[in-house]
Amino acid sequence: MYREHRIAAVVPAYNEELLIGPTLDTMPEFVDRIYVVDDCSTDQTAARVAERAARDPRVVSIRHEENRGVGAAIVTGYEAALTDGLDVVAVMAGDNQMDPMFLPKLLDPIVDGKADYAVGNRLINPEFRKGMSRWRFMGNAVLTLLTKIASGYWQLMDPQNGYTAISLRALETIPLDAIYPRYGYCNDLLVRLNVYGFHVKNVPHPARYGPERSGIRYGRYIVRLSRLLLKDFLWRLKTKYVFMNFHPLVFFYLFGVAFSATSIIMGVYSLHYKFVQGYPIFVPAVITLLMFGLGVQFLLFAMLFDMQAEKNGGWY
Repeated sequence: MYREHRIAAVVPAYNEELLIGPTLDTMPEFVDRIYVVDDCSTDQTAARVAERAARDPRVVSIRHEENRGVGAAIVTGYEAALTDGLDVVAVMAGDNQMDPMFLPKLLDPIVDGKADYAVGNRLINPEFRKGMSRWRFMGNAVLTLLTKIASGYWQLMDPQNGYTAISLRALETIPLDAIYPRYGYCNDLLVRLNVYGFHVKNVPHPARYGPERSGIRYGRYIVRLSRLLLKDFLWRLKTKYVFMNFHPLVFFYLFGVAFSATSIIMGVYSLHYKFVQGYPIFVPAVITLLMFGLGVQFLLFAMLFDMQAEKNGGWY
């Protein structure tokens, strides 16, 4: 136990025969249960997990018969922890990138009752992200901004970080079967946590990279995740600010998008009006700028109201 709380660690693993052993061997003693979810690996991952399970009764091996994605693997571990009634559940990837010495820092905000979800933060300090490629850092920065808008957690800094801890209360509330099953699950989960009113805490820690290579292709990943975040953003506005508790920021977002889109159309028309039809551009250009200014103003006010809602706290 850790400070009188039963702790579980979910370890999603896919083809991690080289690193799953060191990951499990360095798991802190205060972790009561270790759920290793093998997402249909084709190498010797299952054998390495079985070896550790024979030596360590805390290790519980779970295998997917087909590859369902890292999000689905984590949800399987969450469900197992719910069944066993663990108090706090951490996620530590099977590639040994997550230093177990920092696990208490993730657990403390939840044990202290200050948050229901703690997320590692590698981006706050240049020293912490040493070893992260520039391309990966830029991709993280773009996705961080999009996730802030979609989730409503404007103070969050590293939502792609998979080193997390979540309370039993949050797991019992969130519909786990609705979480996105592949890369992007962490962003999707944040949106759902916000709708249900849970507090989230950033926990700084240094990145740790080994010989493994990330399977994420950031070009395609950003496009795919952007679609997911847009869908999540619209769902959050509808659920949180219309159905659960009405807030006029919905109209500010609506008017902001409408005026901004109209200004783009007006801008194209202004260029056509000037260069194709040969008429003076002054009047349509002024109208375009006014429409664009109104759109941006509405959007900024909507974001400001959303930030205030975050500061005012949730229901828990």
